[in-house]
Amino acid sequence: MTRVILVTGGAGFIGSALIRYLIAETDCTVVNIDCLTYASNLNALAAISDSSRYHFIQGSICNSELIKDALERFKPDAIMHLAAESHVDRSITGSDQFIQTNIVGTFNLLEAARAYYSTLSEDKRADFRFHHISTDEVYGDLGNEGVFTEDSSYNPSSPYSATKAAADHLVRAWHRTYALPILITNSSNNYGPFQHSEKLIPQTISNALAGKPIPIYGNGLQVRDWLYVEDHVTALYKVLCKGRVGETYNIGGSCEKRNIDVVNLICKQLEELAEGNPNSLKCSQGQIGFKSLISYVEDRAGHDVRYAIDSSKVQSELGWKPIETFESGIRKTVEWYIAELRRIRPVNNT
Repeated sequence: MTRVILVTGGAGFIGSALIRYLIAETDCTVVNIDCLTYASNLNALAAISDSSRYHFIQGSICNSELIKDALERFKPDAIMHLAAESHVDRSITGSDQFIQTNIVGTFNLLEAARAYYSTLSEDKRADFRFHHISTDEVYGDLGNEGVFTEDSSYNPSSPYSATKAAADHLVRAWHRTYALPILITNSSNNYGPFQHSEKLIPQTISNALAGKPIPIYGNGLQVRDWLYVEDHVTALYKVLCKGRVGETYNIGGSCEKRNIDVVNLICKQLEELAEGNPNSLKCSQGQIGFKSLISYVEDRAGHDVRYAIDSSKVQSELGWKPIETFESGIRKTVEWYIAELRRIRPVNNT
């Protein structure tokens, strides 16, 4: 069945990867609603922007009329909700916009979806889904042992994760109270092409190539489960198509790494790619010595020590598993950023 999918936040990092996948690998029509904040990047959609199956609406999910009009105009078969303020550091210094977008915006979207759903025919209602894409950070600090499962208690630490937890609860409440057919996914840390420069991996790559200090919070021993973004979006589509209504699915890469080990691996791969590679960027460090740029800085307030995801449910029920290892995914990411930075800042290698 050909679907019309409304994607919120489709110019963001994960949203744009999802739309690229939907246009390239499925016959779905995609409607992208994004208000184009600092975290949005329309260049990430350049490859598919001319497709007749892609439509873009600039606007905020806090605008109820805009959402209502989009639903009436395009009559989607599903909503995949990714629009969110997602940068933890920004939530600590200014939480207002996180509350507006992540909580109020999700409420607006749920109410618009509920009204729209009530107008659908019986067949259309049976197929309609509201898929809310969330984060493992809602579960809080895991400690040294164990993994997050779909039954883990919520214990968010930052204003960002608290607002995402609130959004998760709203989505579940609209299912329980109004029978809106929902799906929720909570993923681990994503990485890959087009990620915003404030995030750990792109910041490490760009700073290293520019010869600038590579900041590491605290002692760098914080552990995260890493997931290549293109693996994530295949899981999202699996959940949309095959997931059980009302269920939550955790999506992770089964790849726990300490932050300092992530940075060290990036530095190692940068040195390998730089050596004798005419397509690499030169930097003030030359071809070696990127690790010398590592600089430990004051730890983030309320910084969670460890996250780890149990993805066995989505793997066993829906047949999904990640393709990329962390090493292969990081190499692809480093190669992409080298090429991108070279495109932006051409370097004379003669």
